Amino acid sequence: MNQLIRNLQPTLVWQIFDDITAVPRPSKHEEKIHAWLVEFAKQHSLDYRTDKAGNVTIFKAATPGMENRPTVVLQSHMDMVCEKNADTAHDFDRDPIDTYIDDKGWVRARGTTLGADCGIGMAAALAVLVDPTITHGPIEALFTVDEETGLTGAFNLGEGMITGSCLINLDSEDEGELFIGCAGGVDTVASLTYSTEAAPACHNFFRVDVRGLKGGHSGDNINDGLGNSNRLLARLLWQAERLLGLRLVRFDGGNLRNAIPREAWAVVAVPEMHSDEFIELFTTFRREVQAEYAATDAGLDMILSAAEPAEVVDVDTTRRLLCAVVGVPNGVLAMSASLEGLVETSTNLASVKFVETEGEHNIVITTSQRSSVESAKRAAAQAVESVFSLAGAVVTHSDGYPGWTPNTSSHILAVTAEAYRRLFATEPKVRAIHAGLECGLFLEKYPGLDMVSFGPTLRGVHSPDERLEISTVDKFWRLLTEVLATI
Repeated sequence: MNQLIRNLQPTLVWQIFDDITAVPRPSKHEEKIHAWLVEFAKQHSLDYRTDKAGNVTIFKAATPGMENRPTVVLQSHMDMVCEKNADTAHDFDRDPIDTYIDDKGWVRARGTTLGADCGIGMAAALAVLVDPTITHGPIEALFTVDEETGLTGAFNLGEGMITGSCLINLDSEDEGELFIGCAGGVDTVASLTYSTEAAPACHNFFRVDVRGLKGGHSGDNINDGLGNSNRLLARLLWQAERLLGLRLVRFDGGNLRNAIPREAWAVVAVPEMHSDEFIELFTTFRREVQAEYAATDAGLDMILSAAEPAEVVDVDTTRRLLCAVVGVPNGVLAMSASLEGLVETSTNLASVKFVETEGEHNIVITTSQRSSVESAKRAAAQAVESVFSLAGAVVTHSDGYPGWTPNTSSHILAVTAEAYRRLFATEPKVRAIHAGLECGLFLEKYPGLDMVSFGPTLRGVHSPDERLEISTVDKFWRLLTEVLATI
């Protein structure tokens, strides 16, 4: 419990958020937060429903006199992205998030993601359910599982979990902006089988680490010019393999498909006769990429250290892996021609992992593609597949998820925009987002659903730099309650 956070305004929202940060809730392991939500409903004598996927809906009757208002679905997701710094000892399956308030007006976590994505949305929905002072029509608070690693909760939403005609998604990250569209996405995974050879004689072994990158959300932050640790490490090793005969022992970088990778490391072997040249190549490369990313990722660092001799990957696979990781598309592929400043299509080189299963050695490379144009999303996935196929990898694609096509004639958008103007005497921005939201899936299941998304300001999501701006939470809460009172 963090009493300083619990004393922030609006108190009820912050107290519930603080409670949520104490409950472990990694994607695909939401059992504890699921049980916590069910107990919350029971404690407050609220009806609830669950489905086979693990989603939870909690119901609240309308304020007397507002029974004929439209039923509003307040939607957020239970799970959080679990990223931590390499030097942080934290077990996301067991430990509460270690939160604090910094000196710039943000709530943060020490060395890990904060989970305000979407913990603050959950807290607001739960506060609506128990706050006796606000007025509203019938409320259905829907909490979905596994939004961050597949949207399987939204995909498998059970019958009767929601009946409302309009939905407010509480998973946005920019106060003052109302979202009415989002990108669709698909994951592309490549697998290379490799063999190993004994540690070669007359070689020196080195470990190379890439550290200090900001990382971030592979949708929201993909156009921020941030470094990708996998690509940077591969660029160095590709040169060293060509020039100096480098042999690869292991390559490990990134973790989650929807996070821009911040850290990567590799163990390599270099012929003794070329070791000094490798050190010089490393030093030059480090200096050059630090200059390359000085404006966007000033914390970038690379570290070279000695390593113990070990078996090496066969030459052919090493070359194919490095060529593919250096050559595969990464980052923004196209900007929207219809919405200024919106990324239309992108791809993220998320992780490279060595995996051993049943005695077989595999290198698994995970990528994700996003686009607000379905055909462009498919084309991006095909481009990634093509590069890895040329490298001899076996490539698979996830089922993907649809985008959410903007509806500028939306009634709930008009109500929300008018409420914002009335409360804050300024015009909100109406836009689409390159990140994926569950709204596209809800629209497939309920074609007539009227939707809008808004939230407080978060930055650095999907990374240990995740932070929630305190001053915007009050505005978020005031807007939410005003919309519920007036729709």
